[in-house]
Amino acid sequence: MDCCTPVDPPANERGSYDLPPRMLSRRQLLHGVIVAAGAVGLAACGVRGGPGAEGDRPQGGELEKVTLAFCGQLLCVVPYEVTRDAGYFADEGLDVELIYSRGGGDAVQALNGGAVDYAASSFDAQLGAVASGATIKRFMTTGRLPLFALATATDLADEITDIEDLTGRQVGVSALGNADHTILLYVLQRAGVDAGSVEFAALGTNLYDALRLGQVDAGMVQEPALTRLRDAGARELVNFMETDDADEVFGGAYEFMGVAVRDGEQDERAEQLQGMARAMRRGLERVRTADVADLLAALPSELTAGEDLELLGGIVERYRESLWPTDVELDLDAAQRVITSLTQADVLTSEVTLDQILDTTVLS
Repeated sequence: MDCCTPVDPPANERGSYDLPPRMLSRRQLLHGVIVAAGAVGLAACGVRGGPGAEGDRPQGGELEKVTLAFCGQLLCVVPYEVTRDAGYFADEGLDVELIYSRGGGDAVQALNGGAVDYAASSFDAQLGAVASGATIKRFMTTGRLPLFALATATDLADEITDIEDLTGRQVGVSALGNADHTILLYVLQRAGVDAGSVEFAALGTNLYDALRLGQVDAGMVQEPALTRLRDAGARELVNFMETDDADEVFGGAYEFMGVAVRDGEQDERAEQLQGMARAMRRGLERVRTADVADLLAALPSELTAGEDLELLGGIVERYRESLWPTDVELDLDAAQRVITSLTQADVLTSEVTLDQILDTTVLS
């Protein structure tokens, strides 16, 4: 699953509580059912107990049900499923149903259209939605680096050794306008490479085979494809999931995953917002400190079925200190870097300011 589907202007009218196309509730994910628009209503998803599941959980009364749509890519999923599995949402009196989407754009559309209570997406997806007229605001962060790396085909590692070598080459991306494409445009511009000299191939979310078979010269990949390609001999040109590379390219953290609410609902949902933030803060701490095997056990088996768990564990171990922050409070500098990079790459043509897209008062 991809976390970077480009955002079209939201099509749903507020007040419509049907899931848009390409959305799956966690329960529906576990049954392998894709939900068509209007075909299935929101189903409550029970909360599993886990370490700390009893903790400070309110005694008496039912848990308050809320729905959270989010990107279904593996490294997007980890903090949310870990927080749910450990019972941290329940400790705050919340029964959070995780709604899997095919991309961050779908999650944002579902939020703006009224189909879910909250949405977690990449920051660029939210920027695109706001630029198109959506009225949603991010109030906490859960990821501080993009989930991509730029790698060569396995047989071209010795020929393509830096960004300048991409001139005249064919480079794979998931789709034109997706986050991987827009980040690549910025990287090319920063390196002085004319984007017009590069042929972009839109290949969907799975670029592994295309790079392994040499069907493209380089590509923007996610994990676990990156690790497998590197093991097969590919060169890792830039890994945006690593702090050092992100610092060199962007100048620091680059706001990525975070949770948004419909603007205007902050006051009525204040306790809920703060409870979710407290839960996610604990979840992020657990992601950074718990045994990796316990973290993988928190994930739906359908996401890990057929995967090499040792490989996945190594990936989580490699990135857990770089990708996921220690706190959920918004980093304004990291958010501004996204706006700046998209503007310099001529991707964000409508001006969007931080106060239009962020609400820093919720957690203050």
